[in-house]
Amino acid sequence: MARHGVYPHDIVPAKSKYFDSGRFGRMFGGLPAFASDTPEIRAALLDIGKANGIMDARDKLSEGPVNLITNPALSAKNPDNPNLTAGFTFLGQFVDHDMTFDPTSSLERQADPEQISNFRTPSLGLDNVYGAGPGGSPHLYDQSAAGQGVKMLLEETGTAGKFDVPRNSQRVALIGDPRNDENLIVNQLQVAFLKFHNAAVDYVKTKIKLKAPDQVFAEAQRLVRWHYQWILIHEFLKKTCGEAVVNDVLENGRKFYKWHNEPFIPVEFSVAAYRFGHSQIRPSYRANFTGNPGGTPFFAMIFTPTPSDPLDPDDLSGGCRAPRRFIDWPTFFDFGDGSVRQNKKIDATLSSALFKLPGSVVGNPNATTNPASLAQRNLLRHLTFSLPSGQRVAKAMSLPVLAKGDLSTLAEYGLDDRTPLWFYILREAAVVENGERLGPVGARIVTEVFLGLMEGDSSSYLSQDPDWQPSLPCIDSTLTGDDFRMIDLLRFAQVA
Repeated sequence: MARHGVYPHDIVPAKSKYFDSGRFGRMFGGLPAFASDTPEIRAALLDIGKANGIMDARDKLSEGPVNLITNPALSAKNPDNPNLTAGFTFLGQFVDHDMTFDPTSSLERQADPEQISNFRTPSLGLDNVYGAGPGGSPHLYDQSAAGQGVKMLLEETGTAGKFDVPRNSQRVALIGDPRNDENLIVNQLQVAFLKFHNAAVDYVKTKIKLKAPDQVFAEAQRLVRWHYQWILIHEFLKKTCGEAVVNDVLENGRKFYKWHNEPFIPVEFSVAAYRFGHSQIRPSYRANFTGNPGGTPFFAMIFTPTPSDPLDPDDLSGGCRAPRRFIDWPTFFDFGDGSVRQNKKIDATLSSALFKLPGSVVGNPNATTNPASLAQRNLLRHLTFSLPSGQRVAKAMSLPVLAKGDLSTLAEYGLDDRTPLWFYILREAAVVENGERLGPVGARIVTEVFLGLMEGDSSSYLSQDPDWQPSLPCIDSTLTGDDFRMIDLLRFAQVA
């Protein structure tokens, strides 16, 4: 996992709108920053985001991973979200890595949005799976007679039928984006998409009857990308942002995310709105049903400050392979068997495990310049990027503005009427939507960026064939179209 240096507090990005390809930019470049970067404001943000502060759910971590799942009283300030299951948190992380390459952990990005180049074109085309394709990234592909250079490489974990990404002799993942090995769950999503592609290759050969390897690869890749994009719009976005918002943008177009030549990643999205997923993370998870000795379930914390054995840690860290390190997906997506678990509500509290990130994420923590609290890191980044307040963004979008009483926990800091955008979006979701989905500001930003990226990609189904519907089989083989969901992808990939 990537290690990170000192948090840069002296970068103040320009306020101009920036539309060039391959750059971060702004949706609301004309709005002023929510506050100046003064010692008083910096101290306030550190206090808001500290361990045991107002954003800490104060989960009883000492009770262990199993009890934190089975006993809701141990996470009384961190309630479950009945609308979204646990897997959508990590699908969101996987999608974040797909949008654009940034060679730092998704938990900690630090850069001037108008100075750093993206390392790949912003899109939702699964470059994190395919790399540069069989010609440009041959190390990702199976060169055997069976793979023909068009199937993805996989390796067994040590448990029959359970797979890991390929690794070199130093256990480094050989994948399109190294961030997809940050934790076990996103690692196994990477495996699922590798196997989804391989199953699509078989489908193209047997059902469509293509034979030439280059034609087989191209058609399999198109099927994988378009079904993935369908899921993002019709399941992920509609559950996360609300069907009404998604349909409005599809039918009436984008109002605020505008680009001239090619899409860019707005900092209002990457630094604020899309970090809603941090509030959904559970303190612990059941990774699988049979991975531990005696065929018992493998429960673990998402992070521990000092993980145990680096070859098989006691948390859900990535970067390693062991027989028990695999995911049973019925815990994460709803297959109807009663095994699924929900993620946490979208609100202004984060699971306590995220206030003491491990060294693999933060490097050498420092209380003021490189804190171990994810909440502090997110809030400080608002100063780095001179982000506007949530109130100003809401007004710019002609959307209802939260009352000061809805942000009363920030009153002592003088930030209840000029609130950091990330905190505002989390609180808006809790107030307006009971934490079950994003509120008006957050939902509109996220929806417009997702759909704008697809509309700016000439190879996406929205660009090439907007009336297209999925063709791969669903769990119920009599259903197609709207019914192709993550559970169908996982079943087709033969990982569930």
